[in-house]
This record gives sequence, C-alpha cells and structure tokens, in this order.
Amino acid sequence: ALGGMSSHEARQRMSVVEHEGDAERAALVETLRGLLATPIDREDLFRLSRSVDDVLDHLRDFVREADLFAPPGFGFAVPLLDAVIDGLAVLEHAVDGLLSDPGGVTVAALAVRKAANRVRQEHQVELARALAGPFDADLLRTRELLRRLDAVGRRLVDAADALSDAMLKRSH
Repeated sequence: ALGGMSSHEARQRMSVVEHEGDAERAALVETLRGLLATPIDREDLFRLSRSVDDVLDHLRDFVREADLFAPPGFGFAVPLLDAVIDGLAVLEHAVDGLLSDPGGVTVAALAVRKAANRVRQEHQVELARALAGPFDADLLRTRELLRRLDAVGRRLVDAADALSDAMLKRSH
C-alpha cells in the first residue's frame, strides 16, 4: 500500500503533496481576485477547492497515522485507496473539462460519487472483517485508519456535489 517506500518516506512525500495543494489553492484564490468571469460560479469553485484540500488533508493524516499506529499490514486499506485513486482521477478529468467539455463534467461528477460510494462500501467490508477478529490494539488501529479513509470518501462526495451544482447553475 505504500508503493515500496518506507512509512517515513510516505509521510514526507504526502506532506509535500498536501503543501503543494495548499499553495495551488492559495494561487487560485489570488487569481480569482483579478478575474471578471470564471468558468463556474465563484462560490462553487471555492467549495470545490476546499473539498479537494480536505481530501489532501485527510490523506496526509492517514499517512501520518499509519506511520504512528504501525499496523501489522495495509491490505485492509488497498480497496479503499484504489477507490480514492479512481475518484481523484475522474475528478481531475472533470476539472480539466470545465471549459472544453462542460457536458462531460456532470457525468464525471457522478463517477466521482460512485468512486466515493465504493470507498464507503469497502470501509464497511473491511471494518466487518476487522471486527470478526480478536478485539485488540490492531483492531483499533485498523478501525481508525479505515475511518480516516472513509472521511476521504466523504470529501470526494463534497467535491462531486460542488461540480454538479456548478454545472447546474451554468446550464441556466
């Protein structure tokens, strides 16, 4: 689940990614100050950027907690992370298409929601699997890390909703 890097390296890399995301969001805010028109409503653009920032924050926290909690393995997280990766890829495609393919953005937003729903479903499956085992510290570690990834899925839903709302407003 760590892609061949140590948990310390993953933690450092995720911190860099999260800080880059913060810098991009700050640049977006600064750019918006000088624009008369935006491809979508400013409020929806801020909601979208906040949701993406929250996704990055929760992923950073997941990596940090995974390093701190040191669970015996990360197999439980793989299905959730796969769904998160799928959701982020579709979200990126949707944002890239705001100007070039506005009709595809709504379809992509639905796909982001589906990926986020997969995160929730995999969370439930993996939590049930963990609860079927012994009640010990490893169970608590797993539960907390699963909870963190479920929060990522909820923020993906927020991003999808911001895009859907924006496209609805734009079509009227």
